[in-house]
Amino acid sequence: MWPYHPDLLARPVPRYTSYPTAAEFQPLDDKTALGKALVAIPPNADLSLYLHIPYCNEICFYCACNTGRANKQKRLQAYIDALLSEIRLIGELVTSRHQVKRIAFGGGSPNAIAADKFVHLIEALKSSFNTTGSEISVELDPRDFSAEWAATLGKTGVSHASMGVQTFSPVVQEVIGRVQPYEMIVEAIEQLRANGVQSINFDMMYGLPGQTGSDLSDSLKTAIELTPERIALFGYAHLPQRIARQRQMDTSIMANQAQRFAMAQMGYRTLVSAGYDAIGFDHFALPDDPMAIAARAGEISRNFQGYTHDPSPYLIGMGATAISMFPDQILQNDKNVGAWREAVSDGRLSANLGVARTQDDALYGRIIEDILCRGEADIGALGGTKGYAGQLAPFEKRGLLKRNNGHITCSDDATPYLRSIAAVFDPYRAGASSGFSGAI
Repeated sequence: MWPYHPDLLARPVPRYTSYPTAAEFQPLDDKTALGKALVAIPPNADLSLYLHIPYCNEICFYCACNTGRANKQKRLQAYIDALLSEIRLIGELVTSRHQVKRIAFGGGSPNAIAADKFVHLIEALKSSFNTTGSEISVELDPRDFSAEWAATLGKTGVSHASMGVQTFSPVVQEVIGRVQPYEMIVEAIEQLRANGVQSINFDMMYGLPGQTGSDLSDSLKTAIELTPERIALFGYAHLPQRIARQRQMDTSIMANQAQRFAMAQMGYRTLVSAGYDAIGFDHFALPDDPMAIAARAGEISRNFQGYTHDPSPYLIGMGATAISMFPDQILQNDKNVGAWREAVSDGRLSANLGVARTQDDALYGRIIEDILCRGEADIGALGGTKGYAGQLAPFEKRGLLKRNNGHITCSDDATPYLRSIAAVFDPYRAGASSGFSGAI
């Protein structure tokens, strides 16, 4: 289906969940930048909220998230108390004229906290923001899911849930430290459906240690039988030099680049053949799902949660490490939980990293997003395609894209190369690309 050109995938590139990427974040000179950005949001603008819970009851070996073990109730309560304070602080800086369209809980594992604490967070959000009609989504760890949590999601109006499935292979689950039997997933789905959750996403991975192509094929077939509305199929990023927990895995069986390419191709073909619409290079949705509908209308975008049909340019992050995105800047809360908690407990917002978005950044960011989301881009504002002819030539010669009067159009075969093509238009990547995962 896809031609394999290893030279075009050799360079590590960002996943481009923001532009500029987190690699460009720098310490903020103005520690009040987030408060000023919130006050400057135009009246009547729609908002999206993201709340980060950086705790899990069990730490998976493959995970690159900034998360810790939820083994001390005092620690969890202190975090929740601080998050409640941050909700109130931010709520005072926006007005009821700002409509919150989407609320997302991620982590870590939001269901690592007690269900009643989740209710407190939802109640605080409703008290501090105009959340009428908001879509609420939650990331879930099936190993910690319970009937109480399912009922709580129903009671609080959660409509979307994303489950960390990764693989159904018992052997691979053992290797990656995430043992969750098939029956556990099925029970969680049944409980979610019974409590009104309308859309379920499976996060799945290829290229995991110990995983073969046959393992992936079997897992995808099992996933399809369970009919989640969405499936995200990510390539595992093996960065043991940066992520110590990844060193605990047995990597004696580990897919090389060619095998990863074959896995990605097989996954794409399997899911599309099963009736899912492909969205970009790693998301899939049933045709009547809002994500698929938005993709067909050309209305998909990228944020740090991946592909999204959220049109709001104002994403406010709460919790340690959470990222807030504005048209002119990206700001990140303190990654250190203690420092973040101390700041909000003192009545201060903790954003201490970020990057300004210049006019050039906005232009390059739009081109990169258009390539990743729509497979085409108008680069006329950069002087047309001639200035990039040399960099695009390797892709053009292989029939992966065409240039025409300041416009580039990627072919269907270019899907696994989209990140590499997008990186051509990233001036920050002119030098070394270390620190990023492989392009496939």
